[in-house]
Amino acid sequence: MASDRHEKHLIRYGTDFSPWLIERASGSFVYDTEGREILDFTSGQMCATLGHNHPRIVEAIERGCNGAIHLFSGMLSPAVVDLAERLADILPGDLTKSIFLSTGGEANEAALRMAKLHTGKWEVVGLTGSWHGMTAGASSSTYVAGHKGYGPAMPGTSAIPAPNAYRCPIRHCSGTCDMTCLDVGFAMVDAQSSGAPAAVMVEPVQSSGGVIVPPEGYMKAMKAKCEERGMLMIVDEAQTAFGRLGANFACEVFDVAPDILSLSKTLGGGVPLAAACTTAAIEEDCHDKGFLHLTSHVSDPLPAEVGLAVLGVLEEDNLNRRALEMGAHLKSGLDALQQRHEVIGDIRGLGLLYGVELVKDRMSREPDPETGAAVTRRCMELGLSMNIVSVGGMAAVWRIAPPLTVTKEEIDKGLDRLDTALSDVTAGRV
Repeated sequence: MASDRHEKHLIRYGTDFSPWLIERASGSFVYDTEGREILDFTSGQMCATLGHNHPRIVEAIERGCNGAIHLFSGMLSPAVVDLAERLADILPGDLTKSIFLSTGGEANEAALRMAKLHTGKWEVVGLTGSWHGMTAGASSSTYVAGHKGYGPAMPGTSAIPAPNAYRCPIRHCSGTCDMTCLDVGFAMVDAQSSGAPAAVMVEPVQSSGGVIVPPEGYMKAMKAKCEERGMLMIVDEAQTAFGRLGANFACEVFDVAPDILSLSKTLGGGVPLAAACTTAAIEEDCHDKGFLHLTSHVSDPLPAEVGLAVLGVLEEDNLNRRALEMGAHLKSGLDALQQRHEVIGDIRGLGLLYGVELVKDRMSREPDPETGAAVTRRCMELGLSMNIVSVGGMAAVWRIAPPLTVTKEEIDKGLDRLDTALSDVTAGRV
């Protein structure tokens, strides 16, 4: 166990540290220094989509180490060029150009810079409950947390209500979103705009915001509103691309083609790798205007090798179909738990990404973060890693996203441990 060593030397960064030190990981499990097995229902930080330490990723890292780990930013490796070509073959719409970076926040910064340079404007619209990163521009459009105490956000940023049918932000819908929130949100944007709308940045499914799945037609309607105002649509698929929703991209699920697409977590399979992708026309215009986005690790060769491995496994093992099959099994098990436990108020999601919202009473829908935190702790004691997100103090939601390689037996094991934890906490046994 970590004892108190972490308290002496580590800066705390927003989440409680587990008392168990993790020594190794494999597939759907991590193992602590005492040899205890912990089933991972969050794919690490939503990144280990192929499972922990997938052999193809390990091989790619070894290949990168035997070739080139890092290069001058003006030099390119075969892996970087190959990854750009591979992505261009599968990207939605007219997207064909990519820049490779390290994190989702970096990719979103690149996307914002391109959008502002291309349009010549600077106003950016996000959604309440969004998470786009902790760098300056990305954090300014991150509305689920992190705004208080850090001074002003980037000028021109604003938010519209997220399409949360369970907790309608404009107190209009109940159970099914009719997109009035989208119309109201853009009316507010228009009323506040200084005439320089550049972009909307949106997650296809809000993950940290409580796994909010938009209603049918929402993303296409948003794209139309962007086009009416001369804005670009930036879609942040950090957590939804490459199989998580049962497709290469959530854009395909929602039948919309963005102007700029940002990718990260699921592209690297556990290794820091991100990308911002756009059309040839936007890239050429930005280049002509002097687009600058140099970072120390732009176009690094080693993570590009990993990205190629991830795309290879995704296709060869048909993980899109597997995510739908395993997701259906997970959803069935969660529905059964809801029948047994009153604290489960809502279950929502797609593919292998589900949110379970906890309430004190299903009629009032009053959030129950205390029970959620207690059950999460008990799960960890029982050998199940669960992540609970708090959304603006208005909800407590488990974000459940096992690796795409998870088996039915592992899902059942996790559900059994979750069932036990719920029973132990609600019966007052712990």
